[in-house]
Amino acid sequence: MKSKTKRYILGFLSAAVVFVFSSFAQNETATETTDDLMSRIPPKISDRIIDKRIPSVETAVNTAYNWYCKHTKNGEIPPCPPEMSFISEHGGVFLGNTDEKVIYLTFDAGYENGNIESILNTMKEKGVTGAFFVLDNIVKNNSDLIRRMSDEGHLICNHTAKHKDMTGITDISSFKAELDLLNTACADIGVECAPFYRPPEGRFSESNLGFAKELGYTTVFWSFAYADWDNNSQPSPEAAKEKILSGTHNGMILLLHPTSSTNAKILGDLIDNWKAEGYRFGTLDEFNGKKI
Repeated sequence: MKSKTKRYILGFLSAAVVFVFSSFAQNETATETTDDLMSRIPPKISDRIIDKRIPSVETAVNTAYNWYCKHTKNGEIPPCPPEMSFISEHGGVFLGNTDEKVIYLTFDAGYENGNIESILNTMKEKGVTGAFFVLDNIVKNNSDLIRRMSDEGHLICNHTAKHKDMTGITDISSFKAELDLLNTACADIGVECAPFYRPPEGRFSESNLGFAKELGYTTVFWSFAYADWDNNSQPSPEAAKEKILSGTHNGMILLLHPTSSTNAKILGDLIDNWKAEGYRFGTLDEFNGKKI
């Protein structure tokens, strides 16, 4: 019983000390910081104090986020997730001009399985271009395909070399080194990698965005995506078309995986539908003021 009472008293004293000392530290006339005052607390008390001070700026900018976007219908513009509203401060984009009927076709491509070639054939036939965020696997093993993309007006963009989680990188030199691996792979086959970066799996930190901007990249997220990446569990063409068309909106940055057999089957119909509704197909260069 005495031990339990002692713990209660010690806990009360700990809370009281934190409150009083924090008040002194926040007072404009105080000459000692909270850390100075904490150092003077007896160890038996300080060891039990939970530090609830505001996290450091360094911790905040290195916090990992996973990008997502709410699915909307009837042309409604999806909002930026409120906890990630800072992306625009670092030049990140997930939407184009919402006053215009424009769609940006973007693809995340790590390998070829026959469907990418089919998608390129469809896009050539329909006269539209897009942006392919690629990994070094497809660049090295399917260099003719990457050169074809470039020759036919598509942008080759940086998705990192190995689809690495970039949130563990907290210095710009290491961040640059990761992106340069992909740039070098592209240069080795005679293709220029455009200054657009998409974080693998949409996982990023605020410092990552700042690094990308400082290095001259625009970080490109998306305003619509759907579960198309699992080759062993593909949605039906009818369901996929309905989902994509119902979610279409002005300024849409669409993320598709070109390895999807469903996407290969429906892309031509999607393009025809969008054209019939008056949409044009934009290029990411527009986000750098290079509308072509």
